[in-house]
Amino acid sequence: MSDFGGFWIRFVGLILDSILISSLIFLAIAIFNLDTASQAVQTGEGIASLLYFILVPALWYGYTIGKRIVGIRIAKTDGTKVTIGTMLLRYFVGGLVYSLSLGLAFIVSVFMVAIREDKRAIHDFIAGTYVTYKKA
Repeated sequence: MSDFGGFWIRFVGLILDSILISSLIFLAIAIFNLDTASQAVQTGEGIASLLYFILVPALWYGYTIGKRIVGIRIAKTDGTKVTIGTMLLRYFVGGLVYSLSLGLAFIVSVFMVAIREDKRAIHDFIAGTYVTYKKA
């Protein structure tokens, strides 16, 4: 096994993170009796998700809860610590590239992670990151 996290392990980590985030958002909606059709609630859900994927890895050595469960983390190619700036590049700018290409860049990224030896996607190149099994 290489030290690089491939497609399926990343996917499982993302599913676990999505379940966690969805559960927390559902709990908040239920506790505060929020209207899910409200634009403000929908915007809040998006912001909460984005903050999770930016802040948690920056504060926890590249891990999200889902990635930690499956034993992978995000690392910088130069060996320095993952920062909020790194994560903004990875998720926000990477997401912008995927959106502007109408999803084509995302499909290319899936193939890159499946085929490349270092398992890096477009958002990894943008942020100077890779996903690894190596502990922090």
